[in-house]
Amino acid sequence: MDFSVLGPVTVIAGPPAAPIELPLGPAKRRSVLAMLLLRPNATVSVEQLITSLWEDEPPAHARTVIQGHVSRLRAVLAEGGAEDHGVELATHSSAYLLRIPESLIDTQRFDQLTAQASPESAPGEAVRLLRQALGLWRGPALTGTVASPPFAAAAHALEERRLSAVEALARAHKSLGEHEEAVRALHPAAVANPLREGLIAALMLALYRSGRQSDAIAWFHRTRQLLDDDLGVDPGQRLSAAYQEILRAAPEADGPRGGAESAGAPGPSGQPVPSAPSHQQSMAAAASAAAPVPELLPRPPAGFHGRGAELAELTRLTQGSAGPAQGGSGGYPQEGGIALLTGPAGVGKTGLAVHWGHAQAAAFPDGRLFADLRGFSGGEATVPAEVLREFLLALGTPAEQIPTSTEAASALYRSLAARRRLLVVLDNAGSSAQVRPLLPGGPHCATLVTSRSRLDGLIATDTARPVRLHALGTEDGAALLGALLGPARVAEDPEAARELVALCDGLPLALRAASAQLMARPRWRLARLATALRDERRRLALLSAEDTGVAAALRNSVARLSADDAQLLRALGTGFAREVNTAEAAALSGADPELIQDSLERLAEMHLLDEEATNRYVMSDLVKLFAQGDGSGRGEGSGGASGEPSQGA
Repeated sequence: MDFSVLGPVTVIAGPPAAPIELPLGPAKRRSVLAMLLLRPNATVSVEQLITSLWEDEPPAHARTVIQGHVSRLRAVLAEGGAEDHGVELATHSSAYLLRIPESLIDTQRFDQLTAQASPESAPGEAVRLLRQALGLWRGPALTGTVASPPFAAAAHALEERRLSAVEALARAHKSLGEHEEAVRALHPAAVANPLREGLIAALMLALYRSGRQSDAIAWFHRTRQLLDDDLGVDPGQRLSAAYQEILRAAPEADGPRGGAESAGAPGPSGQPVPSAPSHQQSMAAAASAAAPVPELLPRPPAGFHGRGAELAELTRLTQGSAGPAQGGSGGYPQEGGIALLTGPAGVGKTGLAVHWGHAQAAAFPDGRLFADLRGFSGGEATVPAEVLREFLLALGTPAEQIPTSTEAASALYRSLAARRRLLVVLDNAGSSAQVRPLLPGGPHCATLVTSRSRLDGLIATDTARPVRLHALGTEDGAALLGALLGPARVAEDPEAARELVALCDGLPLALRAASAQLMARPRWRLARLATALRDERRRLALLSAEDTGVAAALRNSVARLSADDAQLLRALGTGFAREVNTAEAAALSGADPELIQDSLERLAEMHLLDEEATNRYVMSDLVKLFAQGDGSGRGEGSGGASGEPSQGA
């Protein structure tokens, strides 16, 4: 077995050839295990666990909750063969004890490896030991535990030990005369910890010894400015001593000069180049020169059809017009294009973004990144730190060099992307805040964000350009059916095909689900399915295919609503045909018209209503049928699907 806290809290069991991650359950249960792993073979009182698990006032039944988590942990560990490895979770009065061979815990192995390393007396062996130790890190320590002061303090202490190991690794490389290797070890940590003076001093000296004097001096001036701006203090002894050592060894270096990467030095165009940004970019360019070209896009959606105007708009917004002759820029927008693709559940936002990304592959020779942010997927949304880690790994950053904080990882990601032509697709976003750390920012990058919400904040602060995606028209919808079922099957009954498009509200997700029903029943004519779909009690159930369906997609949208907004949606589905205004909605609900107006606006923002004219809201047939359930989608016709399709969002 292998117990890990240097990254996500996990337990791995099974043979090395087929390891299995044990299901530890929710954050509080992981936190109980993490606290026991931080104090192996020592008792941890229930009071200590309560203090760690609840930042605010704990509930009256906190002890019972902890007992339940411990009981479940015992069962999970037993299923993983804990007894065979000498692992036992024991109870001692009002405390718990995890008996465990310390070699099974990554923190203990990390400490043993770093203690054995002697960077000055045995640098070659130290490099091996320290790289092995740092390789145990898989991200920020204690990921997945609750956000409480005890766990924050423990994570900080572990991070301090990691940074000390990084500095020791750099000293070992220095002893071997491998100054470029020392720079590679120190630079990501310095970016993530810009006020850690000892780390910056070591990086400055490593840069100088590798022949990069101007970069070393630029780091000093950048750090001095940060110390002054953030803390109001001057550089400390180690930082000042490193700077003086560089100046004494190179008396001609009275300031950051000597190349386009220095502070205030002229660049290729003769214009001054700011020290900090150009330094970060040059370091990132050097680090990523031989990095792989990431290709993370999902496969193209089968049978994609139409959307010519939207595809052209995405190209215009993200890449600029074809050339100055057409009155455009002839290249990328100055700030890097951000297109925000929005629309109701099932309208095909993801499919359009992925199709466009594959069609525009030649425009992005440095790679294409993709992340499902799971903003409307029914479970927990993806946190930016997880996506940044995947992106940095894809861009060639060694795992042990990925910064532990979201802010530092985002800064390194932007530096790596600054001079690349990258496409970044951020799918299924739940909020603007979730997206912002993942924006590459480089002028040659393009970003596509898809969401069911309008994400007005991203438009306001990051100049994202919205592209609203509407349902397919009758001809395009019928053509999609033909692409999925074969044109002959649609051609034999074109009227039924058009009726199917109408019954599916023109939603690609619904049309794909209908096609799945017909492909599973090759003897059915289109008219037979159309007849079945006319029954409103069965329509949503029929427009589901295993883990994919309109009801499931709508359920995930409604889950994001407040109780009052969900209640209003149910009332609208029951009380009106298709259209409603504020006064009518207020009369139906008995609430204040101003509050109802805000609620209607929120429903429109989530594309559960469409404001076709001022104060005139329209509800689609499928949303209306869904809303006529119990308000959560568990009513008549909600179907059995429980997931959201990656290409129907």
